[in-house]
Amino acid sequence: MRYPQGGGLTAERQQFREELRLQAAERFARGEASAVIAKDLRVSVRSVQRWRRTWDDGGPRALRSQGPASLPRLNEKQFAQLEAELAKGPAAHGWEDQRWTLERVKTVIGRRFHLTYTIQRVRKLLVRNGWSCQVPARRAMERDDDAVAGWVKEVWP
Repeated sequence: MRYPQGGGLTAERQQFREELRLQAAERFARGEASAVIAKDLRVSVRSVQRWRRTWDDGGPRALRSQGPASLPRLNEKQFAQLEAELAKGPAAHGWEDQRWTLERVKTVIGRRFHLTYTIQRVRKLLVRNGWSCQVPARRAMERDDDAVAGWVKEVWP
């Protein structure tokens, strides 16, 4: 994953990037070239050009951080309620077997909180809050371990 477990940039990293943009704004006011600024700040020329356009439109205030790109749609209290619902098990929500799938969690979120999530967002929500995919602990009764070992040695290479 590109970002920390919580997703997005950390507060320190946001602050660092904002300081870079504000340093660039000071240099824009002095009339320095974008290529020189980019080299000194160790960023791409394209980023400096984008910052310059923003600075031209709104001044240094426009280069300040806007905060996180998106806020979680379920707050901590709601996620705790979701965990309580998931702890009841799928059968309590009308499914016959005891497997939680992303589609089922999405349905529970929709029913309980009246929010629409995509499958990918449900996965990100769960991973962000410490949940992980589970693999069945048992193997099929029909599995022939000797045949698998022979296949790995002979056929696979």
